[in-house]
Amino acid sequence: MSTHTGPICRVCRREGSKLFLKGQRCYTDKCSFERRNYAPGQHGQRKGRTSEYSIHLREKQKVRRMYGVSESQFKFYYDEAAKGKGVTGESLLTLLERRLDNVVYRIGFASSRREARLLVSHGHFLVNGKKVDIPSFLVKAGDVIEVKEKSRKVTSIIGALEGMEQRGVVEWLDLDKDNMKGKIKMLPERKDITMPIEETLIVEFYSK
Repeated sequence: MSTHTGPICRVCRREGSKLFLKGQRCYTDKCSFERRNYAPGQHGQRKGRTSEYSIHLREKQKVRRMYGVSESQFKFYYDEAAKGKGVTGESLLTLLERRLDNVVYRIGFASSRREARLLVSHGHFLVNGKKVDIPSFLVKAGDVIEVKEKSRKVTSIIGALEGMEQRGVVEWLDLDKDNMKGKIKMLPERKDITMPIEETLIVEFYSK
């Protein structure tokens, strides 16, 4: 798991994009990215020259930080995507979307991916009836993810479900809110990922 020990909102400002790392706060006027839409630090508002390498690097870092994975994990996903069939960039995003911590966030059991990783690591979820506490576990079409019976009163899970109306559930997932259960209807496609990501820049970064 990738660990960031500094202020979370600085990550969004550094990458120049809203990454929704702080859950519900990102949807309010308290969002630091909305209030200070420039890079952190005393030189953050300066407009310097940007090299081609820097553009590729920043896109890779943005996506890596969005999903909260380490550099070695991200490179592993890229290598797996490059070896498989299909478009490498799209395959990379699909692998990242299939991570259990991302699915827990997407389906509404956590208000951010960071919170989802913590909840998964603490063993609050079942996949097809079995406890899975590995955030990087890759789900498949047809898998059922549910909150453990003993975990259904966890405040953060209840709060995240209450805030789902604001975010909504993506089309490739199905949520049974009353029973705290969700299903993977199909694997995600590129059109299902609406965040502003230019995956071709990441492919070009690793192709050099």
